[in-house]
Amino acid sequence: MAAAYSHELRRYGVNLGLTNYAAAYCTGLLLARRVNAKFGLGYEGQKEVDGEDYNVAADPEGKAPFKALLDVGLARTTTGARIFGALKGACDGGLDIPHKDRRFPGSKRQEGSKEWEASPETHRKYIFGGHVADYMRKLKESDEEAYNRHFKRFVDAGISADDIEGVYTEAHKAIRADPNKKRDAMELGYHGKREKPRDDKAKHEKKHFKRTKNSVQQRKARIVQKLAAKGVKKMAGKV
Repeated sequence: MAAAYSHELRRYGVNLGLTNYAAAYCTGLLLARRVNAKFGLGYEGQKEVDGEDYNVAADPEGKAPFKALLDVGLARTTTGARIFGALKGACDGGLDIPHKDRRFPGSKRQEGSKEWEASPETHRKYIFGGHVADYMRKLKESDEEAYNRHFKRFVDAGISADDIEGVYTEAHKAIRADPNKKRDAMELGYHGKREKPRDDKAKHEKKHFKRTKNSVQQRKARIVQKLAAKGVKKMAGKV
């Protein structure tokens, strides 16, 4: 039906950290907005991201929300896994995906009980890359040399720990504004750059070859030729 990849987030201002939890959320959000746009569904989802668990409510007078099931494949379903970041983004984007909040970041089992308690504050922190920002601050204070080495691309791009949340906030807005934004003319593959802009207007002529159906006599003659080429002379000339 639709697909979204984290490397596409560059079109929405997220150029670094494409494999963390916040990027997974953005990817899920991008997928949800594409599905809703494709089928003309008016479900906006959860615009104000607060980390609270959200399930889209169906409009009784309109179309039902698009329902999907999460297939984790071989991914580990531990608490805080990035696969649940993509799930949360897709749910906030307006898709109907049955789930529980027990595996979101910050969720833990209550003492002396089998019930799980969610932590929306912790979850929101992960959605906006707060865990990355905290590590950046901690590493910079303890070992600035290691910080400059580990976060070299962030430093070169002028992105500090205080800028992380703003990057993802703007990305969420951009995704909702245009989930089907076309790739930049300088993009090449997942991570490459072109030497000159891509010319989308240039069309390559497609050649369609229509195979002519051979008659029975032609097929038999072809078999005789193949046998004769292999030295089977007894069959030569017999059709």
